[in-house]
Amino acid sequence: MQEIESKKQKEVHHINATKKIAFSFLGVIFVGSMLLSLDISNQLTVLPYLDNLFIATSATCVTGLVTTVVTDQYSLFGQIVILIMIQIGGLGFLTFLSLTMLKMRKRLSLQSRIVLQEALNQPGMNEIENLVKKVVKYTFLVESIGMIGLCTVFVPEYGFVKGLYYALFHSISAFCNAGFDLLGSNSLVGYQTNIIVNITITSLIILGGLGFVVWFDVLKTYKKEQKRNAGFHISHLWKKLAVHTKLVLIITIVLIASGTLLFLGCEFGNDASIGSLSLLEKLQVSYFQSVTLRTAGFATVDIAQLYNHTKLWMCLFMFIGGSPAGTAGGIKTVTFAIVCLMIYNIYHGRKEVTLFQRRIKKRLIIRAFAICTIGLLFAYLGLFVLTMTEPNLHVVDLIFEAFSAFATVGLSAGVTPLLSSAGKVVIIVLMYIGRIGPVTLLLTFAKKENMRQGKVEIRYLDEDVLLG
Repeated sequence: MQEIESKKQKEVHHINATKKIAFSFLGVIFVGSMLLSLDISNQLTVLPYLDNLFIATSATCVTGLVTTVVTDQYSLFGQIVILIMIQIGGLGFLTFLSLTMLKMRKRLSLQSRIVLQEALNQPGMNEIENLVKKVVKYTFLVESIGMIGLCTVFVPEYGFVKGLYYALFHSISAFCNAGFDLLGSNSLVGYQTNIIVNITITSLIILGGLGFVVWFDVLKTYKKEQKRNAGFHISHLWKKLAVHTKLVLIITIVLIASGTLLFLGCEFGNDASIGSLSLLEKLQVSYFQSVTLRTAGFATVDIAQLYNHTKLWMCLFMFIGGSPAGTAGGIKTVTFAIVCLMIYNIYHGRKEVTLFQRRIKKRLIIRAFAICTIGLLFAYLGLFVLTMTEPNLHVVDLIFEAFSAFATVGLSAGVTPLLSSAGKVVIIVLMYIGRIGPVTLLLTFAKKENMRQGKVEIRYLDEDVLLG
């Protein structure tokens, strides 16, 4: 009986943790929107509050959709507010709060550990304090390296101070998969064939999207492999990596490679995108767009000029997004992989999902299907409302906008500034749901009276039903 009570109490703690995560993002969004509404934050006439709320949500949810040109509308103070929201949104407000507590020599409570376990998408609470410190440490390290790389381009072009600031802003924005830029309304189109900007930005996007768990597993396994008496072998290193890490790396490579080839094939003859470029330049631009689909939001082509069939397959890649415990959005690569593996096993008549000689737990399979189904439902509902509120906009562009918002990508076919007030509210809701996750949202607002009262869920007899 005590074991049941303990389990129920732990479930209640996890529900409370999801609520704290959800409401912490709301708090950051509200404070950010109020700061952006101040005169000191604006160079032009202060935007209506809904627009500032839209920008604050987009920054905190690391999306990148904007209703105005950031560098034209907001002052240096306003841009710094946006940058802080991007950094907090990428790592999570609770991560920063917990780090502050640790710096003040305060030990994290059990409730705080559970909250961080949920926020960082960890299976357990072991060494959660050290993980928080390492996450923040390596984040700042990678962003600093990215800033140095971008400085080689921006400093000669804009001068030392402005170039340094631009490099810092875009490095943080890229690593957090935010997609915000200070280069005007054309994103990175002006640097379409700049190899340094392309490599630096895509590397930051990939590192942020892989997830911190993958980083630390690779580093830990690599260090152990170097100490082996038999010497370093890449095949042995691969065998020792966690199943999660292997799955993330494989899916990431497959998605980037297939996305590059798809974009190249679909847009090869489109002079409005890559048709007029050389083959090498086409490959470079296609690679960049494939990577940025992993919820980053930067663009080196005009998305509005892409073919409709290109936009439609891009929606699928945006919906998949990046990997768990990282800065990217979407349903996540591992979720997509588990769903595909389950479908593959059903086709072959197998009852278990196995991977690298390991069996995937059934509760994870059920959760993967739930995330995928609920995510599609929210994206569809958002699109349904948008088709009513924005009847003058092309439906393909609305589909693209809805999936971009839900997956916190930030790419747009140019319709964001044209949205009505109702349309902006829909996109705000989709960005928020996409950032905290659809399952987290349901757990936040679902009724939990049974758990609070310690009631045990009744298990009935099995019965068969017909499926299609």
